[in-house]
Amino acid sequence: MRIPDWIVLFAVLGVILWALFSGARDKADAPEVPPTEMYGANDALLPQAHPFDEEILVQIGEAADNIGTAFAIDQKGLWMTARHVVDSCENVGLMYGGGRVMPVLEVTKSDESDIAILNTKHAPKSLAINASEKLKLNQAGFHIGYPQGVPGEVSSRLLSRSRLITRGRYRNEEPVLTWAEMGRTRGLKGSLAGISGGPVFDVNGRIIGVTVAESPRRGRIYTAAPESLARALNDNQVVASTENGFDVGTGSYGKEADRLRRELSVVKVICQAKSN
Repeated sequence: MRIPDWIVLFAVLGVILWALFSGARDKADAPEVPPTEMYGANDALLPQAHPFDEEILVQIGEAADNIGTAFAIDQKGLWMTARHVVDSCENVGLMYGGGRVMPVLEVTKSDESDIAILNTKHAPKSLAINASEKLKLNQAGFHIGYPQGVPGEVSSRLLSRSRLITRGRYRNEEPVLTWAEMGRTRGLKGSLAGISGGPVFDVNGRIIGVTVAESPRRGRIYTAAPESLARALNDNQVVASTENGFDVGTGSYGKEADRLRRELSVVKVICQAKSN
């Protein structure tokens, strides 16, 4: 007896449906694959440097007039900036309202990281710093300063640890954090030169690093590692506030950056190079 075609068709369809739903049941408890950029979004950043960390080579040129950014770390007149901003300078000053310049009386440079402490004997209320915060991959960061010598700021997300290798005017190797640039304000284009030495804030308005380098082609920003920040504070006997500073996000970091510059908690650094 010949089996009708419609019975054969239904039988084949039944086998296909059984295979599909059987496979679905086997995977019912498996989570959906997250987007590539979200891998590790909740993973804690490794607390220490690793031999397999990416190496970033930075060449420091000959001594020359320079600009950068600094921020207040206590009310005794101490400020923090990047070492390469003030290294080999004959005179260092902090520019504030109306183009006036406050002379820096003493510069203390770290031998282990791209951090320097400036002493002016005068400073506004210090900013909240948390050098022991447990950072997470993909968390937001907000970099404030004077890129290209003008007020500007950048938002980013944390990617990884790296190793910064400095060559040229001085030689050094140190752990740093790598951030992916996500956005800018004020129509800022091109290099971020001049933001070096500026603070990077978390969403609670606490400083978690110092901007020390950038890779414009890759859209990367590098900041001093938390342990370098903590060591610089300890070496200079600075007990920084760890209280929450202010709420900051992608919609408000420009306004908060303007406020910090207006209150002179974040200022422009001017370096006059040593004459030959």
